[in-house]
Amino acid sequence: MIILFPICLLFCFRVVKQYKRAVILRFGRIRSVSPAGPGIIWVVPCTDNIELIDLRTQSFNLLPQEILTKDLVTITVDAVVYFHVLKPLNCLLNVQSYKHATELLAVTILRNILGQYTLTDLLTNRESISQAVRKEIDKGTMEWGIEVERVEIKDVILPYELQKALAAEAEGTRIAKAKIIEAEGEIKAAENLRDASKVILEKPQTMLLRYLQTLNYIAAQQSTTIFFPFPIDIPDQQK
Repeated sequence: MIILFPICLLFCFRVVKQYKRAVILRFGRIRSVSPAGPGIIWVVPCTDNIELIDLRTQSFNLLPQEILTKDLVTITVDAVVYFHVLKPLNCLLNVQSYKHATELLAVTILRNILGQYTLTDLLTNRESISQAVRKEIDKGTMEWGIEVERVEIKDVILPYELQKALAAEAEGTRIAKAKIIEAEGEIKAAENLRDASKVILEKPQTMLLRYLQTLNYIAAQQSTTIFFPFPIDIPDQQK
């Protein structure tokens, strides 16, 4: 015993890293020093059992879920959840596997909440919906000592037929807007022509200038020979 005692002392000291905490169970019961660490901790071999809990932020991807929205559209949604351990004792004593339990709870709450929104709300209010999902998951994991930091909806996959219908609807909307803009341009052009006709009526000599400008424009576009009667009736300046 005298020879082996110094060697046994080496097994009585354990080092716990900064980002972990040690939950020590002696004969199956939690020791009062738990959670222990970081640094060097004292344990008794053969009687103490150590469970190390990681306090860093952890994440997991939710498998793509087929969800029926409020307006009866079937979509596929996948998301990612970020969480960390807030109370090491609770996550060890109150739940068998805190990470797996959090993942199952996140899937259930995600399906329930997204089913309350229409497709349009889901596509336009993704950030607010993610916050609502995070709060609901956090309520369920509070007793496990888990705090949910973020829930991000990565992608919303629509059926192919629905994508074609939305594309056709968007194209029709763009065509309608283009026709409205074209009609507004016609109205403005008509108003400008009306104002121009008033000016021509007041000073008829402007018609001759406009006529010559039109001939110049036509000649500049392509090689063209234009014949017009000469002399031209020049409006009287005194009229």
